[in-house]
Amino acid sequence: MNQKIWVGTNWKMTKTISEGLAYTEELVRISKKVSNNIELFIIPSYTALTSISELTSQSRIHIGAQNMHWEDSGAYTGEISPRMLDEIGIEIVELGHSERRQYYKENDADINKKVHAALRYDMKPLVCIGENIVEKKNNISKETLAAQLKVCLKDLTKEEASSVMIAYEPVWAIGENGIPADSGYVAEIHAFLREELIQLFGEVGSDIPLLYGGSVNHENIIEYIDIVDVNGLFIGRSAWETERFEEILRKLENHLYN
Repeated sequence: MNQKIWVGTNWKMTKTISEGLAYTEELVRISKKVSNNIELFIIPSYTALTSISELTSQSRIHIGAQNMHWEDSGAYTGEISPRMLDEIGIEIVELGHSERRQYYKENDADINKKVHAALRYDMKPLVCIGENIVEKKNNISKETLAAQLKVCLKDLTKEEASSVMIAYEPVWAIGENGIPADSGYVAEIHAFLREELIQLFGEVGSDIPLLYGGSVNHENIIEYIDIVDVNGLFIGRSAWETERFEEILRKLENHLYN
């Protein structure tokens, strides 16, 4: 089982370049005091990626992009290609976030093409999956998640799958009005996802990092990180201020390693 704990945040459409640089400078300082067993990552806006990649080049912080197209180039106005992200040293690409699915009609087949494109450039796909409240109430959460996994990861070799991360983010638990998921429910879903990954990729599936995201904050991080198949946390607004993010990191470190 993967021993590293991945902890990161997606800024969404919140920070300007100057705001992002100020945040990242502070996070670089904080990161020097954090255990090497914690893999830190941030996913800024596109406009800040180049500056922040340069700022973190000598640090241990991984930088991700919030989305990308699957083609290297072409007549796709407003899109960013994997080739462009690779040029500035991006390591992680977040794919399939529920907001991309909801507002921009992205589907699992599109996400699958993006996963393959990211791997061609040695970038780590962070594939987001999650059921909505209607699917949960109709007791088809597991069927929904299994379908998302199978299509998003379609035609990956075991070697390719070893470079993927999965973020389980129940749609009803994220955002400003999200309802934090019960730890027992998260444990059940993550155990199910682990079984599905093992069925798809054999022993490799045991080591694919499974991150949990959904109204994660300093009050509930311990109950989530103590779940066997939770290998990291994907945090939203609770990590958008470095003081609060530092509080989360210190609490995690004290719990896990002290």
